[in-house]
Formats: sequence, structure tokens, C-alpha cells
Amino acid sequence: MSRAAPLPWLEPGDPFPPVEQAWGARDPIPGLLAAGGALDVDTLLRAYRHGIFPWFGAEQPVLWWSPDPRMVLRPARFRLHDSLRKALRAGLRRGQLDIRIDSAFDAVIAACAHTPRPGQDGTWIVPPMQEAYRALHRAGHAHSVEAWWEGKLVGGLYLVNIGRAVFGESMFSWRRDASKMALAALVAACRAWGVPLIDCQQATRHLASLGAAEEPRHDFVRAIQHACAAPAPTWRWDCLYWQQLWPGAPLLPTDRP
Repeated sequence: MSRAAPLPWLEPGDPFPPVEQAWGARDPIPGLLAAGGALDVDTLLRAYRHGIFPWFGAEQPVLWWSPDPRMVLRPARFRLHDSLRKALRAGLRRGQLDIRIDSAFDAVIAACAHTPRPGQDGTWIVPPMQEAYRALHRAGHAHSVEAWWEGKLVGGLYLVNIGRAVFGESMFSWRRDASKMALAALVAACRAWGVPLIDCQQATRHLASLGAAEEPRHDFVRAIQHACAAPAPTWRWDCLYWQQLWPGAPLLPTDRP
């Protein structure tokens, strides 16, 4: 194991180090770039534009990451498995499933905070993180995509958006496939809006099964900087977006019990 370079400590307002200085595969914690700084809106936007994101636990300082490679979902490569398509079709035809955007952002982030990632006992969405992303939401840069079933919120995800770049943060599910339904809706919307990629941050089998793949950090950063410069979409759900995923998607409930 090589000796890691000292981890930079940031004061609020300090510029981030170049992402190439993040600890690598031979260092103790690959992808870790810096610690400290602030979680205000301007700092978070600067971070995301450079391929950097915060991730830390309770009683830790703010930690900033830029892993190489980076897990990315290209909307054009999303795999809509037959089981998920059948679940979507049934829920839509019977009028049970309703996709909404930004109708319950606070509830979504709170639910995500109480749903630990696989292999983790606690949550990384600690109270300062929740407040930071609520501020991003109020500034128009964080959004929730929600799956409602028979009028109840059952799953969803939240994300950061700058221009045509989308950075997925976390998801939750209180009903089978509900988080996948929200992700499928996000992908459908991204296809309609011309969003070229969704940042997934961490590599997982679940995301890989849906079409996400690792890309070199250099390519990822170049792609997001180009996407960030484009006009942002209007975050509004339209049932027509389902046709971006499969022809003949049911657009309105036609088979109510």
C-alpha cells in the first residue's frame, strides 16, 4: 500500500483541490478528496460541477469525494426488466400508481435517511445533510421523484440537477419495486429532456442490473461540465414520458376495478 498524500482541510469558501488529487486505489480510502468546508448552496453547486459530492456520517467532519471510476447510468442504456414493466403497466392501467415530482421533497429525504444503504447500520443523510439538500431544493437545484400508490407515498428518490446534468443521491421503497418505479420515471423524463447521464456515485449490483456502468472519472467530469452548461429542464411529470421507455405504455388508467 502506498503512503497517501495528506488529506486537504477546507475552510468555508476555499476552492476544492483538483479531483485528480483524490486518494486512489492504493490509498486507505479510495475516492476521498478533502474534508471540512461548508454545505451551503454555492459550495454544493461548485462541488457537483467538478464531479465532487459530500458523504459523511454522524460525528464526522464534512467529507468530499470524487471516485475513479464513477458509476453512471446513461438513460439510453436503462434496462426495463419484464417484471418491472409488468408492475408499472398494472399500476398505471388500474390507476393505482401515480408519479409526482417535488410534491413531497421533505418526506422523501426523511424516508431516505431512515433507509440505510446495504451493509450499513446507520445513515449518511445526517441532519446537516438533510438541511443542506432542503436548501438546494428551495434554490431549485434538488428534486424528488415520487411513487404514490392509491394516494400514499410508497417510494421515491431525490437528486441534484444543474443544467442537463442529474446527480442521483438516494432512494427508498415502502412497497415492492416502488423505488425502481421512481427511477424508471426519472429515466423516462431524462430521455424526454435530453439528459445524457445520471450520476450514481457508488457502484452497486442493483444499479448495474439496471444498466449503470463505471466510467473513467476524466470522461465523467468532462461530460457533466458540458451538461451543466445546458439549460435545465422544467421539473414537471407528464405521463407521456412513459413512452420513452416502451411503446404502447398505458398513459391513463383504463382498467379500474
